[in-house]
Amino acid sequence: MASENNPNPKKIKISPWLIYGVVALIFLFISFITGGSSFEEPMKTSSSKFNEYLEKGQVGKVIVYNKTEAEVYLTAEALKDPIHKAVANDMLNRPSKGPHYTLEIGNDEIFQNKLEAAVKAKKLREYSFLPKSNWGDLLQMILPFLLILGLWIFIMRRMNGGAGGGGGGQIFNIGKSKARLFDEKTDIKTTFKDVAGLEGAKEEIQEIVEFLKNPEKYTNLGGKIPKGALLVGPPGTGKTLLAKAVAGEAQVPFFSLSGSDFVEMFVGVGASRVRDLFKQAKEKSPAIIFIDEIDAVGRARGKNNMSGGNDERENTLNQLLTEMDGFGTNSNVIVLAATNRADVLDKALMRAGRFDRQIFVDLPDIRERKEIFEVHLAPLKKVEGLDTDFLAKQTPGFSGADIANVCNEAALIAARNNKTAVDKQDFLDAVDRIVGGLEKKNKIVTPDEKRAIAVHEAGHATVSWMLEHAAPLIKVTIVPRGQSLGAAWYLPEERLIVRTEQMLDEMCATMGGRAAEKVVFDRISTGALSDLEKVTKQARAMVTVYGLNDKLGNITYYDSSGQSEYSFSKPYSEDTAMVIDKEISTLIESQYQRAITILSENKDKLNRLADILIEKEVIFKDDLEAIFGKRPFDTIISEEISEETPE
Repeated sequence: MASENNPNPKKIKISPWLIYGVVALIFLFISFITGGSSFEEPMKTSSSKFNEYLEKGQVGKVIVYNKTEAEVYLTAEALKDPIHKAVANDMLNRPSKGPHYTLEIGNDEIFQNKLEAAVKAKKLREYSFLPKSNWGDLLQMILPFLLILGLWIFIMRRMNGGAGGGGGGQIFNIGKSKARLFDEKTDIKTTFKDVAGLEGAKEEIQEIVEFLKNPEKYTNLGGKIPKGALLVGPPGTGKTLLAKAVAGEAQVPFFSLSGSDFVEMFVGVGASRVRDLFKQAKEKSPAIIFIDEIDAVGRARGKNNMSGGNDERENTLNQLLTEMDGFGTNSNVIVLAATNRADVLDKALMRAGRFDRQIFVDLPDIRERKEIFEVHLAPLKKVEGLDTDFLAKQTPGFSGADIANVCNEAALIAARNNKTAVDKQDFLDAVDRIVGGLEKKNKIVTPDEKRAIAVHEAGHATVSWMLEHAAPLIKVTIVPRGQSLGAAWYLPEERLIVRTEQMLDEMCATMGGRAAEKVVFDRISTGALSDLEKVTKQARAMVTVYGLNDKLGNITYYDSSGQSEYSFSKPYSEDTAMVIDKEISTLIESQYQRAITILSENKDKLNRLADILIEKEVIFKDDLEAIFGKRPFDTIISEEISEETPE
């Protein structure tokens, strides 16, 4: 079964050093069969010097090839003569066996007569005339090219993925799919039990798995297996985790790859890989294909393409559209895809018949966060009776990946403090560390600056405590964290809809920091940068998005498709733009003046709170109750953070 699902179960890994050794042995073999001439060529000599050596009796043997070239072998005594020092030894410093010299001859008959006379005079031992074979030279000429070609193929195989990549490891298989085929018995250990929360998404995905396991249950009623499902949601919410669970649960072949795997520098490769992917899936059907980050290849096609790269991406998308629901497709392959940018996908890709279902994987609510905590707390050594409900309340807006990070960070903090188990305070410190940043206790802050920061944070605390719809403050610190000089943690209600008075109270509490500086010091600073950014976005949303402004009325300029980002024109006139700017400014200034009024009426309490904050550096809800008394409106279930960043 494993060999059936795995196209390349085992491949021999060849060490580069083995390749180098084989090449060296080949050269040594050539040297051996050619008498060492592969590495050391005989020295050329002239006719006059040859005659001189011949007269001295230093020549032992002469071989004439093709009546044009002679090879001269010296005697052992001649090699001791300093005049032949250059040819006496080979490259390994051993006595050279020859030939020692080569000689170009003119008239072969005259040269033969000279050699016969030398033999008769016993100045030459022997000579011969032979036809010369060119096999050795031919081998020496071809072999380097063969070695270079083999080395090039070896390197290109390694560059293209070696033994992996679904056939993409070979230079001539670059158009093959890079999808990884998973074996549910060995490769995937994740199941639906490991996916906490996401009940609606799990139900939809489980139904797709049931389609493949038991298709008759649905087809008997006339239903058809869906062609595909698109998982959409913010980063870290568990889209890829759901796909892993499908791979673990489905008893069918599961092909997994990323959208960027289709993209290549060569023209036509993307479309070729799409064809090969679906060909493999159809051969093993029923099967599931999972494409992660599909926006890399499925982005909306443009009308005026100017670049070849963009055209190549569109060709890949066209092939994907054809394979998913084209003329020759069948219903035995289901495509799952994941993206957090569904607004940029092509409409043809999103239609029914290709992605029949769009499953929105949203951020978890308080109940789902508790389930996710229980999954990630299982491998940790934690104290007995750890309250997961409390942890879920402390992490509003956290994704599944964020919660996993909180649990890991809490374990690291506990280990750093030499604890034997992770406790509640470690998790609170982990949330502070992730949301607010690392504490910088060694940062130099002058007494005047410290006083200003304390007043600023006390202003937030005071205003939020006095307003009904503002989130009550839980913790304030003036210890610098990350880029912020101070931070305030809130515990707001998790709402599905927000009313006008709730947004106005939140804006007023946000402006409480700058208003406190104005009330106490009668001057303002750059410490409210993040406050101004936040309140400006809120005011702009009230005016231009939610239609909560009386002057503009029930109108919105929000574009849910996201295409307005690429437009050069605004959806409103210049006169309307002036009205929008004026209404935003009026809205912010009115809440600023409202905060000043509240703080002026409670100036003494504001100063007392600032003094406590300077003394302790961190204050909690109890300190506020000691100064202001019980807060009359307390329906609190979650927490949020606000930071003040200097300009």
